[in-house]
Amino acid sequence: MKKDPPDDETLLKHMLGPTGNLRAPTMVIGKTVYVGFEEESLSKLLG
Repeated sequence: MKKDPPDDETLLKHMLGPTGNLRAPTMVIGKTVYVGFEEESLSKLLG
């Protein structure tokens, strides 16, 4: 993603469902957007 970041339209296409709602839990921490839920990774992220 750092070498070839997608544009906002591409990101939104993958993050939003047909109703316009987010498909998965989403968090913004600093300049990073975290999408999805995987318990072990989320526990590490949040401490």
